[in-house]
Amino acid sequence: MQEMTLTPIGVVRSPFLTRKDAPRQGRLSPVESMIEIDPAYREGLRDIADHPQLIVLTWLHRSRRDILTATPPGSMKEHGVFATRSPERPNPLGLGLVDLVRVEGLRLTVRGLDAIDGTPVVDIKPFHRDIDCPADAAEDQ
Repeated sequence: MQEMTLTPIGVVRSPFLTRKDAPRQGRLSPVESMIEIDPAYREGLRDIADHPQLIVLTWLHRSRRDILTATPPGSMKEHGVFATRSPERPNPLGLGLVDLVRVEGLRLTVRGLDAIDGTPVVDIKPFHRDIDCPADAAEDQ
């Protein structure tokens, strides 16, 4: 397979200094964090304030990349890592749905992000309920 290269567009600034500090599911947390965008990507922020919710993709830089199974919290069964949301995975991408609180220049204040301080941000996309929450989506198992 072809190797890929990712370039961070920014970094997370949060009160969570270790993985133990971070909530298990950021979406359930009222804590605000900041995403500092690299000045090279300033133009990419145009109109972002029009989107009250964002999907934030992060690189979980402190995760192990050699683990292929995980036992989710509350489960007694081990699963393949691709059937879990474990941060330990071959390509440790984090996916978070956050509320955009405010935009100040290159700084986005968001609520609901579970990333630790210093986590690289790979991409940001607007959340669209009609696309991201299809009416015929299966319920969680």
